[in-house]
Amino acid sequence: MYLLTGAGYKRYLKRIVDVVGSIVLIILFFPLFIISSILIKLDSQGPVLADVPERVGRSATLFKMYKFRSMIVNAHNMLREDDEFKHLYQEYKKGSFKLKKDPRITPIGKFIRKHSIDEIPQFFNVLKGEMSLVGPRAYYPDELEDQQAKYPHTRPLVQKVLSVRPGITGLWQVSGRSEINFDKRIAIDAEYVDMISLVRDLQIILKTPAEMIWGHGAV
Repeated sequence: MYLLTGAGYKRYLKRIVDVVGSIVLIILFFPLFIISSILIKLDSQGPVLADVPERVGRSATLFKMYKFRSMIVNAHNMLREDDEFKHLYQEYKKGSFKLKKDPRITPIGKFIRKHSIDEIPQFFNVLKGEMSLVGPRAYYPDELEDQQAKYPHTRPLVQKVLSVRPGITGLWQVSGRSEINFDKRIAIDAEYVDMISLVRDLQIILKTPAEMIWGHGAV
């Protein structure tokens, strides 16, 4: 039981599950990886992978998250620096760093985001030890700073969440995803850290395909 729950699972078995699981899923999703890469290149100019800033990982370490590009080139900086998007940036921050209608998203990007296909390259982050198959969301540094200022009571929860690797999927992702605001989302992720176990991870993994197919709450 020690290896299936709590500290024993986090320290030993979870990493084994991540490595074996990500290798199997890379092989399984390889055809979709190739098809998505081709469609992204045909759909719009730019690289296949998104050029976005680093995310905050375990122990507040920054890392480069791999994602298929679902937006126009330089979309991240445009939102923050281009006067044309100034009103959208304010809406973005008010909406817990999410936009319901984002003009930067490409036609193919809308589809792959809705069905979480853009997340497939993150299996390589898992192999590198930067992410886990299941875990909290990986936030941008400015997002964490802004949201903790807005919800100061979440600071202890953020520290708890940053004690583990972020995940490709997680408890909040199968509990409403983008429809959940930061304060509720971080509380759900902190709950996951407190209750982490092999059984819970398997339950979340089994729920994830349905979220991908139906795209509940995705933007």
